[in-house]
Amino acid sequence: MRIPALTRRALAASALLALVPMGAFAQAWPARPVRLVVPFPAGGGTDIIAREVANKVTGTTKWNFVIENKPGSGGNLGIDNVAKSAADGYSLVLGQTSNLAINPALYSKLPYDPLKDLTPVALIGSSPLLMVVAANSPFQTLGDVVAAAKAKPGTINYATSGNGTVAHLATELFQREANVKLTHIPYKGASQGLNDVIGGNVEIYVSSVTTLIGYIKNGKVRPLAVTSAKRTDDLPQVPTVAESGYKGFEAVTWFGVLGPARLPTEVTSQLNAEVNKALRADDLRNKLESQGLELSPGTPEQFGKLIRDDLAKWGKVVKESGAKID
Repeated sequence: MRIPALTRRALAASALLALVPMGAFAQAWPARPVRLVVPFPAGGGTDIIAREVANKVTGTTKWNFVIENKPGSGGNLGIDNVAKSAADGYSLVLGQTSNLAINPALYSKLPYDPLKDLTPVALIGSSPLLMVVAANSPFQTLGDVVAAAKAKPGTINYATSGNGTVAHLATELFQREANVKLTHIPYKGASQGLNDVIGGNVEIYVSSVTTLIGYIKNGKVRPLAVTSAKRTDDLPQVPTVAESGYKGFEAVTWFGVLGPARLPTEVTSQLNAEVNKALRADDLRNKLESQGLELSPGTPEQFGKLIRDDLAKWGKVVKESGAKID
């Protein structure tokens, strides 16, 4: 019996498929939307960065990202959620200094190990912190805050987005340098704390330039000092803490994409390449730099080294401060 040409071609193709390992025909990653967890509420600096980077990568690759805000426990809940997810490239997290380099020393029972339970994918960049007050605050300089705190120890409140954040530890470090006592008011995210500072319920708010720059530009808060070694280009009029009388003071917070441990190398490499490509694009770079972020495209290995180095640095600060969360 004569076999039709179309059938012969189908049979030949089937025979060829049988000779090829099944893994070679596994659906290319990503075959479905990728979940990018933000371990803080919507509207804060981490959330802004995540959405801008995800949108840019989507625009160039057509990959789909779903931003999922999972705030709580100083960012630990969101990090732990991804650390315990399948290492298939469909669960990522935007981590930062606080939950990767500070919390391991701060929390007595951290549910994840940042070195063992996560795969560094791509560092996005870093941002200094700002100390701000309400636009109508009587404090005009950092020196004014120090004078008031020395006159009435413990009566000046400062807010941050949570215990164990870089803002919290950096302010603790500043208190030691200035020999003053401030009272920490931790919030679960940036928005609530900012509203209370603007409303006059809290005297000072400390957070990243990314979070605060919009509020500064619209006149709702007034910056007193920036925690980087040099002034930020976006706010050249704002002095550094070091310039305000505390030589050598520096504290910044960085942001980066991570996945669960044992993330496939090919997925890590693809993600790293596309994030770096996005960070080098003029439009995204301008957006993020206007938010006070200094971009740092690099390799997963470089990001991993930064995490290890800062674990040692901030672990020492936590120990010397005596801060602890059970």
